[in-house]
Amino acid sequence: MQIISNEAIQKRFFWVEGIRKLKGSFSDDYGYLSEKLITEISKEGSASLINHLRLCGSIPESYSHDSSEEKLYSKYTDCLLSLSFNTIGLKSIVLAERSDTADVEVFGEDYSFVADAKSFRLSRTAKNQKDFKVEAIHSWKRGKSNAMIVCPIYQLPRASSQIYQSAIARNVCILTYSHISLIVAYSNINGNEKAQKLLHEIFNVVPQLPLSKNATDYWMGINKVMLEFSEDIQRLWQEERQASLEAIAVAKEADLMFLAQQREKIMRMTHEEALAQLIKVYKIDNKIKTINTITDNGLFAIQ
Repeated sequence: MQIISNEAIQKRFFWVEGIRKLKGSFSDDYGYLSEKLITEISKEGSASLINHLRLCGSIPESYSHDSSEEKLYSKYTDCLLSLSFNTIGLKSIVLAERSDTADVEVFGEDYSFVADAKSFRLSRTAKNQKDFKVEAIHSWKRGKSNAMIVCPIYQLPRASSQIYQSAIARNVCILTYSHISLIVAYSNINGNEKAQKLLHEIFNVVPQLPLSKNATDYWMGINKVMLEFSEDIQRLWQEERQASLEAIAVAKEADLMFLAQQREKIMRMTHEEALAQLIKVYKIDNKIKTINTITDNGLFAIQ
């Protein structure tokens, strides 16, 4: 049985295109994006949020590197994370600051934490410890008891990685969008109070895990806490596992289709068009323009 519906996939494409079309200032575009997302989930319920969580982990290959749409996509995932915590009854906000701070702050009755949502291109092969910012988010706790980094499940190291040892040593919880989706689904069954308790227990187990780079040790500890928390999670677990496989297939198909279209476009170019495209790719005209603006600033004339 297919878990991720065709309607959810089409809505994913709608959001990808919608983010691409936003061309105003970053703050205005994010405000519009956030309001639209909140309105959709308020209207359609947590099922819509879960669909977003399942499909949001990969940055579309159709977005240019370091582009405005790529930056907006990052805030889109932060907003989804914040809405997930709000859905289970916690208070959460997305911070507008762009550096030296976590992207999301969350407040419960007896604990608070900072969080950061990560997404990666499927085509990116070299991911290192700095990509996950474990040490950075630890420094951004600023008095809060915990920190969380949420990543696409298929982009996390499955054997050995320094990120797990760093997370345990610094009491930073690494989770996946699949785990967050499951917690949201669990709150629908057993209520917000139990969902919050489950999240709290996940936080509590992290510093108790063996200090190791071993991925199995880390995920066995996290997954065991969740699976033993409630029998209802057993069923939800199988559903999210299937959904994660379908999400990979959806992301791969979208990116492969885009790259195939790009290859065809290049092969159909004339020689002159190809040369013009190369100049554009290397940003030669922009660099020439920048160089031509450089003039003497007069500092040496100050006497």
